[in-house]
Amino acid sequence: MDSIFTGETFRAWLENAAAWLATEIFTSTNLVYTAMQIPGLVGTGVCAWCVHDFITPVLEARIQRSAADDDTKFIGFTLCRLIFPALWVIGLWIAISIGDRFGWPHATLWIANNLLAAWIVIRLALILVRDPIWSRAVTIVAYTIAVLNVLDLLQPTMLLLDRLAVSAGSMRISVLMVLQWMFSLGVLLWAAVLLSRILQRHVERLPNLTPSVRVLFGKLLKASLLMLAVLVSLTMVGIDITALAVFGGAVGVGIGFGLQKVVSNLISGVILLMDKSLKPGDIIQIRDTYGWIASLGARYVSVETHDGVEYLIPNEDIITQQVINWTHKNDLARIKVQVRVSFDSDVDTALGLLVRATDRPTRILRSPEPQALLTRFGDNGLELELRFWIHDVQNGIRNISSEVMLEIWALFRKHGIRIPLPQHDLHLRDTPFDTMSGADWRGSTPPRGWPPQDRSPPGRPNSGVGRFP
Repeated sequence: MDSIFTGETFRAWLENAAAWLATEIFTSTNLVYTAMQIPGLVGTGVCAWCVHDFITPVLEARIQRSAADDDTKFIGFTLCRLIFPALWVIGLWIAISIGDRFGWPHATLWIANNLLAAWIVIRLALILVRDPIWSRAVTIVAYTIAVLNVLDLLQPTMLLLDRLAVSAGSMRISVLMVLQWMFSLGVLLWAAVLLSRILQRHVERLPNLTPSVRVLFGKLLKASLLMLAVLVSLTMVGIDITALAVFGGAVGVGIGFGLQKVVSNLISGVILLMDKSLKPGDIIQIRDTYGWIASLGARYVSVETHDGVEYLIPNEDIITQQVINWTHKNDLARIKVQVRVSFDSDVDTALGLLVRATDRPTRILRSPEPQALLTRFGDNGLELELRFWIHDVQNGIRNISSEVMLEIWALFRKHGIRIPLPQHDLHLRDTPFDTMSGADWRGSTPPRGWPPQDRSPPGRPNSGVGRFP
């Protein structure tokens, strides 16, 4: 079978393409019109570059002086790099308007303007949108719109998408409306997140607010801006917000029944931020977890330990369970070390050695002074307790306790202070069962048949005293 794409067919296709280009594109009229538009294209570019060289250094110096953080500087310098193409787009738009007013050809300027505008949008997406998926999506959308606009197919495409629609009562939803809503929602959500980060950094620098209140304000600002972005995007595409009341009520009922734990954690998180009982940086202990609060989230509290482990504790557990906050009001913490010595030890010497054990560790404070106390007379020895203060709980508690106990052990061995071992006295009494009286049963009634009777067979002597039947 002969192939469809023969040499003759390919040559005929090339000839037809060349004929179309010669008659439609590379005509003398089009070439003349294109040549006439080149000075406008180059001239607007030169003017844009001159204005760019004049205002860009001034703006960059101002951003360098006034920017409060690195993210603000990054955004400012990024926008400065787009001043030249933005000015060129403005110049091309002015040239197109003038050409349209006087009837001059401006098709080339119009194509260049569309492509340059698409390049600016793509550049912004690549720089400001860090997520590669979203930046790629913005790139595809921008190129698609630019190509459709250049080919004069943008308006017919929008009409076709608008005809593909469904009606639900008085509401009409088309494919074009959904695409417009998705685009506006994405842009507004991105702007809301960016604005919330900037405002949150300003709130964190307010000296009159506690850390927990700063976190609360930051969360409320972010939630409010995101909700506002959703509502504005719905309004932009012509959807009546009041029509969503019934849907919102149904969603609320579903949340109440199906997401009880999630809502409980969210409300508990707001309570934690409002009552100021916890703040980022506090040293807390809940059950066997001991560490410092890395962040307060809407659903959980992030606690980091010295082992490099991060625990995500639900806010509801923080509210309902006992939590030890070592740094609620200040960073001071009193550590207690219990020691037992034998009864024959010199108590005054042992107490003095306990206080001396705090001299070597540098983390122990001298004011308040360490104290050694006799707490109780135990079963196996005297119970002593050493109390001392530290101001850096974030560096650990068990390590300083271990260091102090090692000092106590060395001093006790040096001065002959003995730490007793647990001991019990066991007294054994050899009393024949048959001689036990009722008093030997400690006031209880002797068992029935006590003392036992001799039940050995006739002719055989009893084998032992107190033999049970």
